[in-house]
Amino acid sequence: MPSFKDYPVAAAMASLLFLIVVIMMLYGVRHFLFTMNRLAGVQRHPYIDIALARWPMITVFIAAHNEEKVIAGCIEALLNTDYPAERLKIIPVNDRSKDATGQIIDGYVARFPTRISPFHRVSGKAGKSAALKDALSFAQGDIAIIFDADYVPGRGLLKQLVAPFFDPEVGAVMGRVVPVNSGANLLTRMLDLERSAGYQVDQQARMNMNLLPQYGGTVGGVRLSAVQAVGGWHDDTLAEDTDITFRLMFNGWKTVYTNRSECYEEVPEEWSVRIKQVTRWAKGHNQVTARYWWQFATSSYLTLGQRIDGLLLLFVFFIPVLMLVGWCLALGLYFLNAGSLLSKLIPIFALMVYGTLGNFAAFFEIVIAVLIDGNRRRLRLLPFNMLGFLVSLFAIAGAVWSLMLDSLLKREMVWDKTIRYRKEASK
Repeated sequence: MPSFKDYPVAAAMASLLFLIVVIMMLYGVRHFLFTMNRLAGVQRHPYIDIALARWPMITVFIAAHNEEKVIAGCIEALLNTDYPAERLKIIPVNDRSKDATGQIIDGYVARFPTRISPFHRVSGKAGKSAALKDALSFAQGDIAIIFDADYVPGRGLLKQLVAPFFDPEVGAVMGRVVPVNSGANLLTRMLDLERSAGYQVDQQARMNMNLLPQYGGTVGGVRLSAVQAVGGWHDDTLAEDTDITFRLMFNGWKTVYTNRSECYEEVPEEWSVRIKQVTRWAKGHNQVTARYWWQFATSSYLTLGQRIDGLLLLFVFFIPVLMLVGWCLALGLYFLNAGSLLSKLIPIFALMVYGTLGNFAAFFEIVIAVLIDGNRRRLRLLPFNMLGFLVSLFAIAGAVWSLMLDSLLKREMVWDKTIRYRKEASK
């Protein structure tokens, strides 16, 4: 019976494959624990009952670049909020738009000069993070609430997002994102399932388990004094939300997720747009991982559980690369024709199927999220999410490769704007 000593190359490949499988199983256990917590655990909504208070002065920023199709809807919704008007400043951040975005904003300024203060940015570094960094200097009060221009906040949303900031330890707050165009086509329906799992199960479970919910850069806010305390807003990343989330966390500030604070967004309706979006997320997230993983892992402000979960979250956009490597290793072992040695690897191959085909535990999250939301019919689309997984897998792997080339060749990163699909806008 041949042993691993008879096949040193195959032994090395099998060992690496086994390590990859163990990592994938760890992520699988994490997803499963989140799912079970959402099903049977104690649900934490600690700030949801705050309805009457002496509401603080806040500034709401609307990030906008060529957003003529959607900017009016966001401004109208904010003007109709139940937050006290005298304690609310609205700043649309028009970042060098070449369409009618600026004119639409100015039209609202003419009608509501005391409520809207536009920031027309005509120069400076490109990208949302850089635009917001410049705009934050115009904030009034210590709390900044941020929306992308395609979001439509409900009447009571601002109070729900501000309420957690009465806790002086809270540095950032995140609400739930719900696709408004989920019925457009198969892709939007799949993304609706993905969003449901990510927020209804994943984010809420982290909140329940006193782990680390993530601030997502929109439908949420930050405490400006906390941002300054951890080094200010950074504009040299494609994922400014992940960057500020982890800097707040490992410096002792809390991030709060409010699952009942829903806001509606447009999701991509074309695969090419979706791929660009995922690529941008992956590059930005992995930038943050490279910068802060060690500071996060050694932070004295975090518990062991928070550090483990946070590190798994940090490396989540590197896992697809490990999956592809695992597939290559499995094929390599097969074509090496290691004979009976392969029989020893059958358990590894079995685990590899579990770990790499989307990780079934992640699909558990989708199922539970859909059931909680009360729309069972959407579960018929669950098998199609395998297609979305495969597309994202190769998009993220390409993003990791591109990020490496950017670093090696000193290339400047480019922000790829997500296309909007709304047909009309009120002017």
